[in-house]
Amino acid sequence: MSIGAKSGTLKKSMIAVALAAAGLGQAHAVSFTQGDSTIDINGTINGFYSNRTQEVGGVKTKDSALTNGLLPGWINFVFTTKAEGLDIKAHVGFAPGINDKSDVVGLPTNPGCGGATGCDSPFSQIDTRNLYFQFGASDWGTIKLGRDIGLFGQKIILSDMTLLGLGGNSYAATPFNTTFGMIGHGYMYAGFQPQITYTTPTMGGFSASAGIFDPNRFAGDETKDPGFQAMLNYDWKAGATTGSVWAGAVHQTTDGPGSYDATGYELGGKVGFGNFEAVAYAFDGEGLGLSTVGALFFSPFGKTDGEGWFAQGTYKFGKTKIGVNYGENKDKGGLLTESNKFRSVTVGVYHSLNKYITLVGEFNREKGTGDDLFAGDLKTRTISLGGIIFF
Repeated sequence: MSIGAKSGTLKKSMIAVALAAAGLGQAHAVSFTQGDSTIDINGTINGFYSNRTQEVGGVKTKDSALTNGLLPGWINFVFTTKAEGLDIKAHVGFAPGINDKSDVVGLPTNPGCGGATGCDSPFSQIDTRNLYFQFGASDWGTIKLGRDIGLFGQKIILSDMTLLGLGGNSYAATPFNTTFGMIGHGYMYAGFQPQITYTTPTMGGFSASAGIFDPNRFAGDETKDPGFQAMLNYDWKAGATTGSVWAGAVHQTTDGPGSYDATGYELGGKVGFGNFEAVAYAFDGEGLGLSTVGALFFSPFGKTDGEGWFAQGTYKFGKTKIGVNYGENKDKGGLLTESNKFRSVTVGVYHSLNKYITLVGEFNREKGTGDDLFAGDLKTRTISLGGIIFF
């Protein structure tokens, strides 16, 4: 067995995809090779200081935290080989975090709490996000089986600059292992979901993916049929200009009293001109849950209508990237009494200290309005400073 360190973009790793989407730095790995099989080990760790002021229903509170950002920690083991004309890959990815809610330094949280009053909840658990294998060939495409990031909402979260930072954290304050970035403020979270998906070969810049997904329980009923997601993508490059356009869809049915179809559609694009990059995105859905929270099928309150849009611009000066983004989601219908809207804006600075480490500073403002909010209108201001390492 030979052991060596190698650098470069690891397109076969979820972490590398996220990093490349953010346009900062390179991911690095240690590779173990025996015969025609290789195992790559790579990962990321981050930490941020967050200073947060929140006003809910006219009541203002302030807090600070040492916390994870939108990405948790991540360690990936990626096996690749080729056998009888098939390209084969298996990926196991664990996502721990630095957060812990124990009120006594040095003592662990109680895993049996279950959120009881006066009992700390163990949100420092390890999240198994990637557990899948895939096989395919360049002439007919790839089949994936297992758990990985979903298709609907995938490309927009990988294009969100706050992926390397904190963004907002209205619904993901400590002790959770991640914040929400701009989730719920312009797009819904793709999530890591059990799936069987097929991806076509790339032909003239075009590619497509479609698959069946583990049905999610919502509205009090569980579906008898799997969910469905699909994405169509086109990438191009012309001189110093690069671009990507994509469209996606999600669908799931419910059974039982009050059953209905949940559907969603998205359209996005990203264009780069030299050191400048612009991103635009919009989605529309029915029955997907509260888009203002961001999680698919979470608390749908009947067939709630959700929609949102997101815009971002970044510019890179040498090793430093600056950017601003804005997004908003709106929900209505179902059991909601009126339209409820969440808006957010982030200004960020991302400095590549070296090929491993990126230092991050962000300022985020969030605002939620609507009679259906739990305790009244919400205003949040978050300042965060920290860094992230990819290895």
